[in-house]
Amino acid sequence: MKKTLLACALLGSLAATSAQASTLVGFKVGGDYWQADTSGTFAESGQPQQDFNYSSSSQGSIWVAVEHPIPLVPNVKIRENRLDDNGSATVDGFEFGGTTFDGAVSTSTNLSNTDFVLYYELLDNDLVALDLGAAYKKMHGSLRVNHTETQGRVSAEKDLDSGIVMAYADAQVGVPGLGLYGFAEVMLGVDETSVYDYSVGLGWQFDGVALDTKVRLGYRDFSFDVNDFDGVSTNSQFKGYFAGVELVF
Repeated sequence: MKKTLLACALLGSLAATSAQASTLVGFKVGGDYWQADTSGTFAESGQPQQDFNYSSSSQGSIWVAVEHPIPLVPNVKIRENRLDDNGSATVDGFEFGGTTFDGAVSTSTNLSNTDFVLYYELLDNDLVALDLGAAYKKMHGSLRVNHTETQGRVSAEKDLDSGIVMAYADAQVGVPGLGLYGFAEVMLGVDETSVYDYSVGLGWQFDGVALDTKVRLGYRDFSFDVNDFDGVSTNSQFKGYFAGVELVF
């Protein structure tokens, strides 16, 4: 945490000395549709992790960002990520949530989360844009196991409601006059170093009178590899191609 605070202070000093062309408060609102392949294992902390079979499914993200010219005060972005998929497996003595499962089971892996991002614009021009900052990824999902037996339906569930401190970077390289740009947005876990969330791709910006419209295509990879996180250990991943739109006011 001390390293994160030091990094934020350094970014603040850099932002104070950088030239900011914008003099008004700006807003960004956007959303992505994500066709993701899911894979993963999980178990209660201290138990061997069980591998589950998942299928490709649609996921989504929506976000809003506020940018301003006030020195030292970071810009703010909030992004909601819906990540939920179902799997299955055949288990033998799998213990989860105080229940022992045998035979065929179905599972639900919900890694939905909200990103709270504070960042500074270090560069912002037609050629290169660079944002750096820190984020807090608040989990609000669950891991669930269901098993049908002759005695009735048996299920167990563990909620995920803790958060992860992450480093944040967003870079764009544009082609002046064409509206075409490449982008990369990266979040890396600080206290959970095996957790990451990144996206790369291409975008097209269409300038308007009241607002600009950006169309985005790319690839996103979210890896959630943790031990003893809210009493569970898991190595789960959502990755695949996405398409989205962002409106800039």
